[in-house]
Amino acid sequence: MAAILALDQGTTSSRAIVFDERGRPLASAQQEFRQHFPAPGWVEHDAIDIWQSQRQVAEEAIKRWHQTIGDPQATISAIGVTNQRETTVLWNRVTGQPIAPAIVWQDRRTASMCERLVADGALNMVRAKTGLVIDPYFSATKIAWLLEHIEGARERAERGEIAFGTIDTWLLYNLTAGKVHATDVSNASRTMLFNIHTLDWDDELLTLTDIPRAILPKIVSSSEIIGTTSCDGLPHGVPIASLVGDQQAALFGQGCHQPGLVKNTYGTGCFMLMNTGRVPALPAKGLISTVGWRQAHAVPTYALEGSVFIAGAAVQWLRDGLGIIESASDVEALAASVASTDGVVFVPAFSGLGTPDWDPTARGMMIGLTRGTTKAHIARATLEAIALQCAELMRAMKDASGIAPHELRVDGGGTANSILMQMQADLLGIPIVKAQVTETTALGAAFLAGLAVGTWSGLPDIVHQIALEHTWEPTISRDEAEAKLANWHRATERAKHWA
Repeated sequence: MAAILALDQGTTSSRAIVFDERGRPLASAQQEFRQHFPAPGWVEHDAIDIWQSQRQVAEEAIKRWHQTIGDPQATISAIGVTNQRETTVLWNRVTGQPIAPAIVWQDRRTASMCERLVADGALNMVRAKTGLVIDPYFSATKIAWLLEHIEGARERAERGEIAFGTIDTWLLYNLTAGKVHATDVSNASRTMLFNIHTLDWDDELLTLTDIPRAILPKIVSSSEIIGTTSCDGLPHGVPIASLVGDQQAALFGQGCHQPGLVKNTYGTGCFMLMNTGRVPALPAKGLISTVGWRQAHAVPTYALEGSVFIAGAAVQWLRDGLGIIESASDVEALAASVASTDGVVFVPAFSGLGTPDWDPTARGMMIGLTRGTTKAHIARATLEAIALQCAELMRAMKDASGIAPHELRVDGGGTANSILMQMQADLLGIPIVKAQVTETTALGAAFLAGLAVGTWSGLPDIVHQIALEHTWEPTISRDEAEAKLANWHRATERAKHWA
């Protein structure tokens, strides 16, 4: 029996899942690790914590798999790695030890550096080469900050003594006992140093950010044998056969292998990605263009990506901030107790608005309140706000790509809320499709690894393994949906440019 181990390294926890040749999860383990907030706007991780937690859950998942199948000698065919993106680690090539805490993708300490780059006129060049905007979100300015602020780091980096990696690279380095220093095209495309057209590190971008090429990893495909395991706690010699960023992995795991197919992940925020095929779409309206994945040395698949900053976090605010629900799962029943929001519109712009507005100065707002407003109306308006933001995101993608999707494939914790999913179908006017296996990020990494070692013969073979759990069909007219979106626009205009 073929078995693939997926390592899913996230922002707050590390997870490992063993999948069989039918894409079914057989065993898993998960472990949280510490978050560090040393200053306002700063977010750090201990890279050693990340590696140790990921190795431990991998070991535990394999142990549980052996117990499940009753065969302690069964072997793993390959390992696939998927990861939180943009988070930046620098380490000593000789000792393998980080030279500083990892700077997490959420960290905003380099905002002033990004503002200077924009003021110097670099934005159009960066967008044209990378598909990205200039923002602290991406890795380049994080690397530059570390080289500037860690004593002796720049000199050692220029001598080739320091290695840079996003989390995929850091895990790969440790899995192979320091033998392989590489990243795949999907993670490289999140650094703001990678040219998505030439598929290589770009000298002009390196000069712009004053980063020496000597620290950068080799660029590989998302699906190929990159190295083999050689670390304590795991079987030796297992092929490491995929590296892929988490959102791109979810796009692949959802079976969005053809242009125009779209997935949306409903978590703390929402990430929507559309497969745009073999040519990167021109980024527009707060969208970015990114590499989706690349099978061994083939032409890469590109994607458009957009973000909703506050989704599930708004439900958490109802619980922790307002105290109108005891647990996040209570919101569905409360929202279902009323037939509509009764005119209430909630704009949950707690940290600004994402795609398509991209306004960091917007702030949260609730409008349309009357004496008849109850906590049920607020709960329903919260769910509607999530769906409205995602509808706006989809519209931006349609405008940028010229593609009108015929369905939306969904994953994440929010998909357990049927009212939210029905609202989404109604606002988009297309079916919302949920797969049986909800761990689509890990599944995508497993699929890509399995392709590299022959577990699956090709994309059609993978699509056959994806079973559907539920589909929500639209139930309202397009006129009614457009009226809701128009009302949403009125509200967001009032929330913009506040801070």
